Amino acid sequence: MSERAACRVIGQHRSTQRRTMQIPSDEPQLLNDMRLLSTEFPRYGYRRIHQMLLREGWRINRKRVQRLWRREGMRVPKKARKRRPVGNSANSCVRRIAEHRNHVWTYDFLFDRTENGRQVKILALVDEYTRECICLHVARSITADDLIGLLASVMMERGMPEHIRSDNGPEFAAHAVKDWLKSINANTLFVAPGSPWENGFVESFNSRIRDELLNGELFTGLPEAQYLIEKWRGEYNTIRIHSSLNYLTPSEFAASCAPSDSATLRLREHSSAACSSTADDRTPQLT
Repeated sequence: MSERAACRVIGQHRSTQRRTMQIPSDEPQLLNDMRLLSTEFPRYGYRRIHQMLLREGWRINRKRVQRLWRREGMRVPKKARKRRPVGNSANSCVRRIAEHRNHVWTYDFLFDRTENGRQVKILALVDEYTRECICLHVARSITADDLIGLLASVMMERGMPEHIRSDNGPEFAAHAVKDWLKSINANTLFVAPGSPWENGFVESFNSRIRDELLNGELFTGLPEAQYLIEKWRGEYNTIRIHSSLNYLTPSEFAASCAPSDSATLRLREHSSAACSSTADDRTPQLT
């Protein structure tokens, strides 16, 4: 069939068959930057990549990034998500919402293994309001006494939280930990047993670190695990932008927050002194 007949059948003007596609002069550099970002952050989608391009100085429409993203096959596979009930606990993250920096901290444990098969235990501590990862402590084992020393060290540097949310793990529910937190006027928020969705912020954080780091790294030993996990924490706080924070990083959002006038923070000096003396009596500081 001739070109003339084919265009007549589909109702298309013949001139469209002869038009040469015009490629913008900046497209090769744009594609190169997109590939570099996609390689460095393989779990980021085009929306987050678009925001990062804007932060690097590009003046570009999101739809153009989406078109190039699809054309180049830079697609992030979607995960199947399970529907979870909201939960009935009064300490749930949807019922006791963080209202300012250092209002609610949340912590949980993750587990991984080094190349020789030995266990690595990771304590993740997150500020629910700013989404900052306050601490990622990596060790072979972490006991209740270790937890007290670690919290004491973090609080002396950052200040006191009003509440700490967690599940009912033996380290978190230990009498020594609960008594120590009570002595420094930090309230414990235990979610309902078997209801991890009630502690959604730290569970979401755990999925991020597992997806973006742990699933793609094989640690040869504990020192390497400590170095790479702490490096990832720095990138998470200062580079990784969050849509829930209006595409700011946790550090940028925390810097924009006005200081809280909470009673707990007004008593920081007194509480920090009690924190230090109690921690020294119970356990040495962790290194």
